[in-house]
Amino acid sequence: MTYLMSLLLMGLVFGLVGVASNPSPYYAALGLVVVAGVSCGIMLSHGGPFLSLILFLIYLGGMLVVFAYSAALAAEPYPESWGDWSVGVNGCLYLGGVMIGCLLLWDGWSEYSWAPIDEFSDFSIFRGDMSGVAVMYSEGGWMLVISAWVLLLTLFVVLELTRGLARGALRVV
Repeated sequence: MTYLMSLLLMGLVFGLVGVASNPSPYYAALGLVVVAGVSCGIMLSHGGPFLSLILFLIYLGGMLVVFAYSAALAAEPYPESWGDWSVGVNGCLYLGGVMIGCLLLWDGWSEYSWAPIDEFSDFSIFRGDMSGVAVMYSEGGWMLVISAWVLLLTLFVVLELTRGLARGALRVV
């Protein structure tokens, strides 16, 4: 379990560095897919299959449609890849920042945090993920409203950025 979680967390960090260090939308989309899949795996291994499925469906089904639309309108003939010098330097700088943060915060921050929620099922009549869904909708309802507002605002920002001068989405790419 520890090796699997370490592998998933390293995949999450490398995916985030891949998204942050690359200016091209094509490779950043691949990094976002890796990050979404790995974070779903992290939630799944902690005993939350329902929330993992919801994250995967909403994120990949909703936001990547908008991202694919903006990437299609960007249409770079020679996009910068992860093998380019400038992207590699940015990636090394970000990984160095992650390493410095790990060294500064190393004093036992992860000793007791890797226990899945279903290991404590003797003390509960519900599964861990179902009680998490109930808490998400009862106490975190305002956060869902804010998240929906941010997603709507992101949609309008992306559509405005890719609109062009006069014809909107019907312009020649």
